[in-house]
Amino acid sequence: MKNLCNKKIPFALWLGAICIMITCLYAEVANTKIASDSDPIGSQENDGFITPQEYGANLYENPRGIGCIKCHGQDGEETLLASYIHKGKEKHLIVPRINNLEFDAFKLALSKDGSIMPKYNLTDEEINAIYLFITSRNKTFR
Repeated sequence: MKNLCNKKIPFALWLGAICIMITCLYAEVANTKIASDSDPIGSQENDGFITPQEYGANLYENPRGIGCIKCHGQDGEETLLASYIHKGKEKHLIVPRINNLEFDAFKLALSKDGSIMPKYNLTDEEINAIYLFITSRNKTFR
């Protein structure tokens, strides 16, 4: 029997093996079942690599470049985003609380045109995961 530990492994082979492992992990995450048609917001149970709530947390922090967390804060509570002067009057841009919304209202807000809220073109699975995460941050029900 040869001792493989003392063999030098070419860098390209080592890098290839790492890429394959990362690809497999990504495929596992991408194939994680978040919700079913009978359960639109998913559940805590999951046989995948990460839980739906963890997937939602990752999406909340960075869904498409800028994360929900930048405007809605860590817990999705009402937040003062900016204050400014317009025509001599002080104005405030308030980001509404989102951790207490019903699922349909939450989903509608993510797809509505014409607001300051960016459209991320999230999939239903991504919306479900973010909703599961952000509603778990609702301090009223903890």
